[in-house]
Amino acid sequence: MRKSIKRTLVALSICIPLVFVSLLLSGTVDYKSQILSFFPQLNNVTACRTASPPVRVYMYDLPPRFNAGLLDASFPENTPVTAANYPAWRWNDGLRRQHSVEYWMMASLLYEGNDESGLTREAVRVSDPHSADVFFVPFFSSFSLNVYVHNMKESNTVDEKLQLEIVNILRASDYWKRSGGRDHVIPLHHPNAFRQYRHEVNASIFIVSDFGRIMNISRLAKDVVAPYLHMVESYDTEDDKDPYESRHTLLFFRGRTKRKDSAEQMRLSKFCLHPAGDTPSSCRLFDAIVSHCVPVIVSDRIELPFENELDYKEFSIFFSGKEALQPGYMVSELRKFPKDKWVKMWSQLRNISHHFEFQYPPKKDDAVNMIWRQVKQKVPAVNLAVHRSRRLKIPDWWR
Repeated sequence: MRKSIKRTLVALSICIPLVFVSLLLSGTVDYKSQILSFFPQLNNVTACRTASPPVRVYMYDLPPRFNAGLLDASFPENTPVTAANYPAWRWNDGLRRQHSVEYWMMASLLYEGNDESGLTREAVRVSDPHSADVFFVPFFSSFSLNVYVHNMKESNTVDEKLQLEIVNILRASDYWKRSGGRDHVIPLHHPNAFRQYRHEVNASIFIVSDFGRIMNISRLAKDVVAPYLHMVESYDTEDDKDPYESRHTLLFFRGRTKRKDSAEQMRLSKFCLHPAGDTPSSCRLFDAIVSHCVPVIVSDRIELPFENELDYKEFSIFFSGKEALQPGYMVSELRKFPKDKWVKMWSQLRNISHHFEFQYPPKKDDAVNMIWRQVKQKVPAVNLAVHRSRRLKIPDWWR
């Protein structure tokens, strides 16, 4: 009996501290930071618990006319695209920059350098397609549209021919046939990108800016909403003594796509307006975020990047289209917005703005890594769909 009691006491002496530490690390008890200051090695415990392997990506080896050749017309057509010869980005304004997500995603897979200290890469390129989780199609569909299409009524353009050529390449691929394209990742960030043939590849994971013009073939369950590249320079030197009083303008809005001169005005404004236009989203939102200007979003059908990780209500204000049309209503609400609440939103903007930075080499939790993490989270559903499709005699019988 005494031995049994002794064993019980020993077990409790081990389990109770473990449970206590687990509660601390999960944030249930408020002493997490104090404990970690005394036992810094416990930081490794949280890292081990949350770390997950990067998504393994096989990138199609397409001729340069689909990507690098669009950036540099002199790029040799028969030369493989590598990190060494990948053209540097040189467009700092206009639609080419806003929708250049495809360029940065390809660059992240070409990157051959070692990880920086603390860098977590969310995607790694693999040379063996059989080991891949997903397949990346490096066709710069948005850039092709901007280079070759000057009138949306044009037909038989070079862009349209490239689209058809890509469709034929994919249909001939054993890897496409194996999954019906479900595990393929195709950037379509410009609302009109891949316009003539995107319905032919709509089983794939699309990288989109929103669903405004592709609602019939795209959906949140399978696709990834990616941010626009911001047009104004990031605000890295802001004085945090009294940001509320130093921003003299209540609400700022600028409608042009070329907004380099708007940076200073955004930095002097408390709120920046982001209304829906011909599409639910625009670059204005991301200009506001990197300017630490609290976004005022008026768009009833907008979908936002990384929303499973970011709560936009913590740093943005939302009005419905109906509310915005009421004379004076929106401005009145902003004028009486509490200073302490604004400062809290401003502080959160500073904390999250790095998630909207596109750069090379990629950095931990930057925009490209965030996009790849979103792709990684689609993989289980892709695998489920692929595996079911292989054995079902009657597809989706439950419908």
